[in-house]
Amino acid sequence: MDSYECLRKIQTAVDEHDLVSTRIYIEENLEWLKDNRHLLKGNARELFDFILARNDKGEQPLTRPEIMAVNAINAYAKKFDLRGLKLSIKNHAALLLKDEIRQYLNTDAKIILEGMGAIEKSQN
Repeated sequence: MDSYECLRKIQTAVDEHDLVSTRIYIEENLEWLKDNRHLLKGNARELFDFILARNDKGEQPLTRPEIMAVNAINAYAKKFDLRGLKLSIKNHAALLLKDEIRQYLNTDAKIILEGMGAIEKSQN
C-alpha cells in the first residue's frame, strides 16, 4: 500500500469514527507516520500521538480474545453473576495482572474484582 493511500485511509477512517481501522493503519505505518506526522489532520494526529505514547511506554493493545474476555467479565459483573465472573477470572487470570486492564473494566466489575482481591484497589 502506498504511503499516501494509507494516509487517505487513516483520514477517512477517523472521519467515519472507525477507530479500530484507524489504529490498525497507524500501527502498521508507525515509522512512516513519525516522519510525516504533519500530514495528519487534527483528530488523526491526536490518535497517532496517543498510540505513539502507549507504544513508547511498552504497552501492547489488547488482542481480540482479551477484549472478548473483558466484555464477558463486564457483562457478568453488570448482572452480578458471581459464578460466571469467577469462572471467567479463573480462565483469564493473566489478563487481570496487566496494568492497563483497569481502564477497560466497568464500574461494577472494578468494585467486585477489588472486593474479591482479583485486582488492586484504586489509589483514589
